[in-house]
Amino acid sequence: MSTDHETLLALLDSRMRRGAGGETPAARIEHTPAVVRQSGPDSVWNGIIWSDLDAAVADEVIAEQVRHYAGLGQDFEWTVYGHDRPADLGDRLTAAGFTPDEPETLMVADIADLTRRMAGTGEPAGIELREVTDEAGVAQVVAVHEEAFGTDGTRLGRRILAQLEESPDTFKVHLAVAHHEGRETPVSSARMELHPGTGFAGLWGGGTLTAWRGRGVYRALVAHRARIAAGLGYQYLRVDASDQSRPILERLGFAVLTTMTPYQYEQRSRS
Repeated sequence: MSTDHETLLALLDSRMRRGAGGETPAARIEHTPAVVRQSGPDSVWNGIIWSDLDAAVADEVIAEQVRHYAGLGQDFEWTVYGHDRPADLGDRLTAAGFTPDEPETLMVADIADLTRRMAGTGEPAGIELREVTDEAGVAQVVAVHEEAFGTDGTRLGRRILAQLEESPDTFKVHLAVAHHEGRETPVSSARMELHPGTGFAGLWGGGTLTAWRGRGVYRALVAHRARIAAGLGYQYLRVDASDQSRPILERLGFAVLTTMTPYQYEQRSRS
């Protein structure tokens, strides 16, 4: 990783992890000496946003977080970044009962540079990009998500509705709709979280139905959200990229900063 990338990763750590704000008014951010965590009801993502643990106390701190979320009756996530300490944090979480998801790649782009690169990028033929603002639109987003990723989207739907209701100025949801022979078919969805005062906006989702992949829909959604973020004065876009999206984002100019692996702790399976 270049020095510039190291500086950018340190900036993201400082502003987006250690200095994180709650995603909605219902979310509670707590700073302890070892971790920054978010807690709240089912409509809120519960988990560890940042940690910096000494090996001598890491297991004790992990157990403390398990107790905290058990007291709330909430499942939670601990995302381990490639540079987090101690180096064996993932193994320690697994030993404590966490289950790792597929690794992702943390990628960041300078928005001004990205919008220049994608200046001519518009919607593919027959595709309309719509902003989602109501429950019916969210239901379509969830349906696309479930088909694209093969996972249940019930909790995601609750989170999207809560964020749209409670934080409409800092949360945007978009749907790509295909028009064919007088019919409309939602084929892709994507979200963007804006973080005032940090310079960063986060791109999430980007799930596209299998039959519509490779047609420029994902690229169009990235360009659309980048233009919105640029218009609002943001400097960087952050993506937690899957293996499928990483090559596309690299071609667009996103830089790889580090790896990250989400570890899930499910309370209900232990009751």
